[in-house]
Amino acid sequence: MANYDLETAKAMLKTKRYLYVGFMCNQVIEKILKAYFVKIKKVQPPYTHKLRRLAEECNLYKNEMNENQKLFLDKLAPLNIEARYPSEKQRMFEMINNEKLCSSILKETEEFVKWIEKKLEN
Repeated sequence: MANYDLETAKAMLKTKRYLYVGFMCNQVIEKILKAYFVKIKKVQPPYTHKLRRLAEECNLYKNEMNENQKLFLDKLAPLNIEARYPSEKQRMFEMINNEKLCSSILKETEEFVKWIEKKLEN
């Protein structure tokens, strides 16, 4: 599903639906972290949308992630707009309504996914 969401983020970028580029990238990272969690722990991941918490519980945040990856998770965190109020969506829209920013977020998402996929292969 992470790859499906990644393709959706790309489609949203092409159609200039920038708010949903950010949301889908957040979903991609959440799903790939949960996949990694299941691989290493052999149990269901916690029911959370907090990317940093997931990375911490996978022992990635402190031990393996570089500073840019940590900053990236912090950048994505507020983009999980699923349960936000309309005023929050508007604020997020104003913050992320930029093709260059969304292209950068998408690129960082792809890089993070590749990094985790390598770990999943081992």
